[in-house]
Amino acid sequence: MKYCSNCAAPVARRVPPGDTLPRWVCDQCGEIHYQNPRMVIGTVPEYDGKILLCRRAIEPRYGYWTLPAGFMENDETAGQAALRETLEEAGAHIELGEPFSMISVPYVNQVHLFYRARLLDLQFTPGDESLEVALCDEGRIPWKEIAFRTVAATLRHWFADRGRGAFTFHAEDILQR
Repeated sequence: MKYCSNCAAPVARRVPPGDTLPRWVCDQCGEIHYQNPRMVIGTVPEYDGKILLCRRAIEPRYGYWTLPAGFMENDETAGQAALRETLEEAGAHIELGEPFSMISVPYVNQVHLFYRARLLDLQFTPGDESLEVALCDEGRIPWKEIAFRTVAATLRHWFADRGRGAFTFHAEDILQR
């Protein structure tokens, strides 16, 4: 950050009074520019024991498989973001379930939240950010081609919970690349 988005004056990085972390501070208008982690919100869409996956048509990880997910927008709830991303990436209509996994990824300043979801029909199609979408049972998950560790961890939790016959909420951290 070079300039204040409030008054366009140059900013300096320092610890403001009463704070403990360096922030971008404007000496002209006094604005403190906080930069916080971004939320990635998605779903684990299930139909008859199979999970709907999307093959990415964008970087990072072009061509790799993922769950439908993306950045939460301002002015929407986490649930709304999950529904929107599933529709945008997989053209899928779902019934949103409970939050299932939350994985902090501090080295990229992100928190990934996935909801359980039930596909309402089999009328899904790749969106602009997906090359293809496919329903996969556990034996057909392309584990070596999963785009992100958060997605692989969420899928492992989902299949383990299904095997136990009870789904619970999972929270964890991925601390390094």
